[in-house]
Amino acid sequence: MPGLMRGMARTAVVAGTATAVSNRVSRRQAGRWAEQDNAQEQQYAQQQQQQPQQPVYVQAAPPPAPSSEDTLKALQDLAALKEQGILTDAEFQVQKARILSGG
Repeated sequence: MPGLMRGMARTAVVAGTATAVSNRVSRRQAGRWAEQDNAQEQQYAQQQQQQPQQPVYVQAAPPPAPSSEDTLKALQDLAALKEQGILTDAEFQVQKARILSGG
């Protein structure tokens, strides 16, 4: 029986040592991964701070409305085109409405 007890004791010591070593390796590896994660997060934060801000797009103001002189001149030119037969009545009305609306 003493040989059997000695074999069981040796197995228990080896198993206990293997478990302790395995746990220590796991803790060290987890610590390394945590350090890597922290370093990556810090790098990312620094990159975000260094990157320029995205431009803000602002809609351009509409062009100024034509002056009454410009409108009058455009209407006169349009009437001349109609008198020459270049524009039909329908085309004249459409263009006249466009000029008067400021577009």
